Amino acid sequence: MSQMSRDDVLNKIKAGESLAGLDLTEIDLSYETLKGVDFTNANLENARLQNSNLEGANLSGANLNKAFIFGSNLHNAILDNASCEETNLQDTNLEKASMKNANFYHTALLGSNLDNADLTGSNLTRARLKRASMRGTILDNANMQNAHLVRSNLTNASLKNANLENATLTNAITDGANFDGASGI
Repeated sequence: MSQMSRDDVLNKIKAGESLAGLDLTEIDLSYETLKGVDFTNANLENARLQNSNLEGANLSGANLNKAFIFGSNLHNAILDNASCEETNLQDTNLEKASMKNANFYHTALLGSNLDNADLTGSNLTRARLKRASMRGTILDNANMQNAHLVRSNLTNASLKNANLENATLTNAITDGANFDGASGI
């Protein structure tokens, strides 16, 4: 459990302080404005960030395992090398987010907007991406084994050298998508 209270964290944010490297395990920051906040390498395991505005936030290397981030705004956020195992990102805006080499193992991204996001080299094994919008998304070298992509929109997405072994693409829109070197399709 976080050593800091919700009020302590919000006061740090209001003062423009960084939250990099802090233990924020199980913190509840739901419905808060967290635009541009620096959470680099922070531990946000089991955190509640439902419907929060994290636009432009830096979550590089953060531990977001099992966090509840349902319906939040992460437009232009940075999640490079973040760990999001079994995280709930359903109905979340991740448009133009950088998520290179991030771990999204068994993560819920149902109905989320990942348009023009960069997931190069990310692990999306068993990720649930049903109805997700991934127009123009970069998924090069991503591991998407057993990913559930039913009715997702991959228009103009790049999946070069992606691993799609046992991925479900039923009724997915793949117009203009680049699958050069992809396996399992």
